[in-house]
Amino acid sequence: MKILDRYLIKQFFPVFLFASCLFALLLCMIDLFANLSRYLNFEVSLANVIRVTAYFIPKAFSYSLPISLLFAVAYTLGDLFARNELTSIFAAGIPFWRFSRVLVIIGVFASFFAFFFDDQIVIPTLKMKNDLSRVLLRNERSDFQADIVVKARGGNLIYAVDFFDGEFLIMNGISIIEQDDDGNLISLIRAQRARWREYYWELANAIVYRWEDGILRYDHKEETDIYREDPETFRRNLVNIEELHFRDARLLIEDLRIAGLPFTSALVDYHHRFSFSTVSFVVIMLSVSMGGRFRKNILLMSLFSSISAAVVFYIIEMITMMMARMGYLSPIVGTWFPVVFFIIIGFLLLRTAKT
Repeated sequence: MKILDRYLIKQFFPVFLFASCLFALLLCMIDLFANLSRYLNFEVSLANVIRVTAYFIPKAFSYSLPISLLFAVAYTLGDLFARNELTSIFAAGIPFWRFSRVLVIIGVFASFFAFFFDDQIVIPTLKMKNDLSRVLLRNERSDFQADIVVKARGGNLIYAVDFFDGEFLIMNGISIIEQDDDGNLISLIRAQRARWREYYWELANAIVYRWEDGILRYDHKEETDIYREDPETFRRNLVNIEELHFRDARLLIEDLRIAGLPFTSALVDYHHRFSFSTVSFVVIMLSVSMGGRFRKNILLMSLFSSISAAVVFYIIEMITMMMARMGYLSPIVGTWFPVVFFIIIGFLLLRTAKT
């Protein structure tokens, strides 16, 4: 069997490498032509256009990996069927699932590779591409934000900020609500401005309001350094989770949860990063299980059935992720249900494949 495994790998990898290069090139060309008119309008130099495209290559390869695996498996098995080589293997009493086991193992390794490749290479280069594109196309993000509400210290402290300057770390129009664990109001602090001083917020002309004996009283707030919420807390929505490593993305979600900001969409994207890496394994399972079910027009039917199954998978994934973002499904169910469902279907089809 080791000889057959090596032979199958030898037949598979040249097709996979060709398909990966082809699909990655197509994705790069699509990205290039989608922005070509904007490059021309802003007179972007050829060297910078090449730089942007080069930064996109790792992401293009990441996108093309699942479809390249699917095509390579379907083509390899279809070619072996067409040359009647599998007939000899089946005549020797070797079941189809055992012969194709090495492809399933490749799918497992491809999934692990996809996750670490995305985290260590794709994310940094994608961020470089996005930053360079924003500069070249005059679309730089502003650090100026308005109407921010942040919960801190377990919800006992609530900041309401009219305007926040992320570049100079200045807040304007600040209201700070302090409450106890039962949600009862302790005080309300209003200030015209606050500036970040190394490790705390310095409030300017702050006034504190308190209920005393049923009467709302106010007084000038003495200068204090107790308000130490990190400035990053007030500009979390400027951070793109797709540009963060998975550990940093997890910290971002925790910060959003503590701050009382919407975090469901970020949590869905975080779980999708893990589930998407398993797509390589899923498409190989589908391609292998479909490849053993046809006797006529084997190559064409294998490709058609595999691509059709992959399209159904992506449609279901899109629907479940949308439902997870809207709160109808938990983020884990929304991202992992299509993966688990199609892995089970693939195993059942592979075990029942005729030989």
